Amino acid sequence: MTVNILAIGDVVGNTGLDVVAKKLRSVQKHYDIAFTVVNGENANGVGITPRQAESLFDAGADVITLGNHTWGRREIIPYLEDNRRIIRPANYAAQNPGRGYTVCETDFGDVCVMNLIGRCGMDFGPDNPFFAADRILRQTDAKITLLDFHAEATSEKLAMAYYLDGRVSAMWGTHTHVQTSDWEVFPKGTGYVTDVGMTGPVRSVIGVRSELSINKFLNNPPQRYEAASDRGKMEFAVFEIDPDTGRCVSAEALRILV
Repeated sequence: MTVNILAIGDVVGNTGLDVVAKKLRSVQKHYDIAFTVVNGENANGVGITPRQAESLFDAGADVITLGNHTWGRREIIPYLEDNRRIIRPANYAAQNPGRGYTVCETDFGDVCVMNLIGRCGMDFGPDNPFFAADRILRQTDAKITLLDFHAEATSEKLAMAYYLDGRVSAMWGTHTHVQTSDWEVFPKGTGYVTDVGMTGPVRSVIGVRSELSINKFLNNPPQRYEAASDRGKMEFAVFEIDPDTGRCVSAEALRILV
């Protein structure tokens, strides 16, 4: 027996939230999903509110992961402390609120979900994500281990995948909002895709109104970014995992338009 794990790429703005609310249950049914992880760090454009997190849980998310915009809405801070099913990057400084991984009980055994952030191309200095992964894996006996690696550089994501091959069941990248076509199962049994993509408006620049992004590249006076409102899409990956061994059997990244 195997189980299917669903990983949904960065949910952006109201369009992304609406897509998840309307389509997640049908996607779960169609792909016979047993467990769902959603990256929600852009649900408010920049950051996520408790109400938006609750809407993702109501739609069917089992765990919400975050990233470099974790602190975009300060009201999320007490929520991070109170709810173990929403996690932020584990390699943030230790004094930060919230937690970087969680273990969920399921009918097919414990599932450990980890969240890490990369260091290449980021404008701050988190702890080494490779060492942070080692620390977490020493603390859990869960057979199924999942990692959302929120990182800019494809090289850093690939290096992490090779480093953890055989030690995590599946790893996927988030942050760039552009789905890659390199899904695979690594030699020792880790399912992988460099970036699972974005859930949000199709006609946009990685979720943002295109004219605002163009203005930035023209060196015009800065404007606050706003999420675009357009036809939506959901980008996601499905990992088929053997719960007895924790090894991934198959991996595939997919997209639906709404």
